[in-house]
Amino acid sequence: MTDKDKLITNEDGKEPTQGNAEKKATKQGSWFLGFAFLPFWILLFFAIVMPLFYRLPTALTIEDAGKGNFIGERAYTTLTNMVQIGQRLAGSSANEVDAVAFLLAEIEDIRSNMYTDYFTLEVDVQKTTGSHTYHNLSEMYEGVQNVVVKLSSINTTSDSYLLVNSHFDTVLTSPGAGDDGFMVCTVLEVLRVMSTSKQYFEHPVVFLFNGDEEMGMQASHGFITQHKWAPNCRAVINLDAAGSGGREILFQTGPGHPWLANYYKKGAKHPFATTLAEEIFQAGLIPSDTDYRIFIEYGDIPGLDFGQLINGYIYHTQYDRIEVIPPASIQNTGDNILGLVRALANAPELHDTSAYKTGHAVFFDFLGLYFVSYSESVGEILNYSVAGVTLFLVFISVWRISAVSSLSSSYVVLRLISLLLIQLIAFVLALGLPIVVAYLFDSFELSLTYFSSPYLLIGLYVCPSLLGLSLPITLYYHFEKNNKLSFTYLAQLGLHSWATILAVILVGITAYGIRSGYVITFSLVFYAVSLAINLFTTLHDRGYKWVGIVITFQAIPYLYLSYLIYAFIVAMTPMNGRSGSASNPDTEIAALSALGVILSLGFLVSLINVFRRPFLVIFGLVLVSAVGMYLASSTQLGFPYRPKTNSERIMYQHVRRIFYEYDGNVSKDESGYLFNFQDRREYRPYAGVNLTGLIRTEPQCEEYMMCGMPLFDERWVENRLQGGWLPRETIEPPYPTTLELLNKTVLENNTTVRFNFRVSGPPHLNIYLQSYKNDFVTITDWSFSQSYLQTPPEAPLSYHLFMTFGLTRPPMDFYVELSKPNGDFDVPCFQLGLSGHYMGDKGDKSSINFASTFPSYATLVHWPSTYQRFIF
Repeated sequence: MTDKDKLITNEDGKEPTQGNAEKKATKQGSWFLGFAFLPFWILLFFAIVMPLFYRLPTALTIEDAGKGNFIGERAYTTLTNMVQIGQRLAGSSANEVDAVAFLLAEIEDIRSNMYTDYFTLEVDVQKTTGSHTYHNLSEMYEGVQNVVVKLSSINTTSDSYLLVNSHFDTVLTSPGAGDDGFMVCTVLEVLRVMSTSKQYFEHPVVFLFNGDEEMGMQASHGFITQHKWAPNCRAVINLDAAGSGGREILFQTGPGHPWLANYYKKGAKHPFATTLAEEIFQAGLIPSDTDYRIFIEYGDIPGLDFGQLINGYIYHTQYDRIEVIPPASIQNTGDNILGLVRALANAPELHDTSAYKTGHAVFFDFLGLYFVSYSESVGEILNYSVAGVTLFLVFISVWRISAVSSLSSSYVVLRLISLLLIQLIAFVLALGLPIVVAYLFDSFELSLTYFSSPYLLIGLYVCPSLLGLSLPITLYYHFEKNNKLSFTYLAQLGLHSWATILAVILVGITAYGIRSGYVITFSLVFYAVSLAINLFTTLHDRGYKWVGIVITFQAIPYLYLSYLIYAFIVAMTPMNGRSGSASNPDTEIAALSALGVILSLGFLVSLINVFRRPFLVIFGLVLVSAVGMYLASSTQLGFPYRPKTNSERIMYQHVRRIFYEYDGNVSKDESGYLFNFQDRREYRPYAGVNLTGLIRTEPQCEEYMMCGMPLFDERWVENRLQGGWLPRETIEPPYPTTLELLNKTVLENNTTVRFNFRVSGPPHLNIYLQSYKNDFVTITDWSFSQSYLQTPPEAPLSYHLFMTFGLTRPPMDFYVELSKPNGDFDVPCFQLGLSGHYMGDKGDKSSINFASTFPSYATLVHWPSTYQRFIF
């Protein structure tokens, strides 16, 4: 008996009648099961993915000390004490005196309990001065501090060090429990445990507590370019935060050193990592940066970059407090970092890391249970192999369908091509419909409706994406009048067409060098396995029996891929509250939601058609989408902000600005509030605030250098065209910010002039320089960074010098030299803008009253500042 004969007989071996065979082959599942099919997967997400995503270990207590383990309770107590210092702004007494004293006291306590027979401990408080270029400005610092500790085994001969970095400064208003006190206290506990455990390690470990990260990663630059131990540092573990109270994620590694990921696998007890995060971060889609970039760029050392990402709503706000951090969270991070430090401190690769620079790594965790890593070259082979095997199995399936159905191969291939076109339409709709929804909501000024109610994402973006993915193929199956090919085969061809699309995409992005293609490989490999099993067992040709195998094998990629995309939505949703107002952030979340649907449910959605009445599912998706959009647009659920938990970020300066002309006369002297709108809704939610007279800053950016405003840092510069200016009565700063021209000297060549200045003011200053309406004037030399001078910012931006003073205080002397071919320096040559920022000062009575009018769901960051424009 041939295979074909076997497939058309009943299980008892008797040959069925034609009518019974047709009925058995085409009998679909109950409509009730079909209607419950998609909700089942949603329930599976909440039952498995969510608990594993938020799972944390039990924090160890003091009773567990002495066993070489990280003690979460002790680290938590240290963090509690550190947070009591309050905000630790670089240049403030709290940061430069109190925080440093706190760290030194903790380190001295660690030294007093250290096993001196096993280890030596050295401490250095570095005071550093320097500069580096960041975006379009020069970050300058003077007298900022680092507390540096080197722990070495007593018998070590290695001159290769492992660097572990965290920062103890905070932003204005924030006590910094999560950013970055959490990591500082984690590192202190790692130091404590390692110094009191009888475990030698080969390489000394340098623990860097840097005192100025928030103002432009200045202290880490001072360490890696100037400290005596920096040349010996061969790898770095950087610890930072964009959230608080969950698991830390490994989101950057290398670059070009895949062996580092292997040590993470060896040392981390609770893995949480993905190459996709690395590629998204490095593409500039995350509005943040870390010291890791400084170590890579200026120290040329590889490393691993970690960050907290859960509950980013409180990041850089006054609500970043100890109360939102469970002890289990610090235990999770401590277990991982302690294991990783111990592993790397014994890594032979540390002797000469350059010898192991062999390409990037592909890495990811599976639901926090297991960590996978392999080199980029292995990833390329794997991706191409899986794509090739999948296409080969699809070819075998098409041949099998043709043989069993007694139809020509060309006929079956034409059906496959038709379904391929349908699935391409479905792919575009699945991605496009959520983005259209995001665009429409934004056009009605309803962006960020999901900000405080993330479950609205199901109706806003997930269901529209499911609708786009399922509707085209469901319509095709409904109107397909072909009777030559059984529906069971047609349904399989629908899945094959989807697999073909993914295989082609995988080949393309792998060839383009995108390592994150592993997410498609993860999905394809399980479909290929299920197809191989169905072909081998002949379930492929036995009615709907193949469906169970496909569903079973798709459960694993569904769980992982929904877990992965959920992590990005958790991380990026709060970031949209601080990403500025220039673009619609909802499109990113819509695209992420759509990507999650496409990757995790792409092989499953079309299976609604193996059940009766699939249009009930379509109707259900439409209904849920409609309800979700109604709740988001017409009820309080869609209002983005909540007090304390999901605050609206409001940032502004109370500005006094004075414009001096060439003859010294004042042409403008006015005061106002300068707003840097943090999210898409801008000033519209400022309920109860008198904004009469508010104007855009964009027209002033066309008229004046740097808009004639005290643009604080790179984010203020990037958002300058979307800023707002609200005039008010005259503001008197707490104390003056002054610029004094000491002398003006024409040099011997008669075409160059030198201006010597003295500036005084608060610990945070900006200087802006630009030639005055004269293309023949060139700034040729100055006291500042020569590399920045040689690469001027792109027009219309001016030279922008951002200065932070730590222990030292202005005045500061500097010079500027200009060259002009005709040597005529008795006319206006250049503009100089000077701004002083009195951070930590609440302003005058009017400013305090104005701040009190903002709604309860607002979190304010504001300070007095001055701006003076001079022409020389």
